[in-house]
Amino acid sequence: MSRIGKKPVAIPSGVTATIDNGELSVKGPKGTLSLPLADLVTYSVDDGGVSIQPANDTKAARSHWGMQRTLVQNLVTGVTEGFTKVLEINGVGYRANAQGKNLKLQLGFSHDVDIAVPEGIEVKTPDNTTVEISGIDKQKVGQLAAEIRRWRKPEPYKGKGIKYRGEYIFRKEGKKK
Repeated sequence: MSRIGKKPVAIPSGVTATIDNGELSVKGPKGTLSLPLADLVTYSVDDGGVSIQPANDTKAARSHWGMQRTLVQNLVTGVTEGFTKVLEINGVGYRANAQGKNLKLQLGFSHDVDIAVPEGIEVKTPDNTTVEISGIDKQKVGQLAAEIRRWRKPEPYKGKGIKYRGEYIFRKEGKKK
């Protein structure tokens, strides 16, 4: 029994959910998101929310149950509040600058790193060492943050690199004389 899957996804006021052509669409104040329906679970939109149940009693259906409920919850949260990831850059001369639909990073390479920002995602740089990524699609926000972080992962000796806000970097002791 999935503890997560048993609870229906509450739909707040101002948000509508509809099932049409094998797709669940959620429309809210920030935009519209859709999710293709899985065959192993059944969806029902009630006045209180969206309920997800396994289609049969197989292990595969039960394993999809909680995940599909979480994906529906992410749609509802995205169209009401949105998602944000904050990256912090540590290192001498390491900087970030948002220029329209591009993000320019200076990370100690011989060249600047230009990253194109996908549609529906907003990138802000409040200062040179902070990058805020926000949007309504949790997967796109997390993917862009991971791609930016991949350019310079934080290293364990001095902590230089790009890390998520609140991420703990295990520090190692350096060489001794």
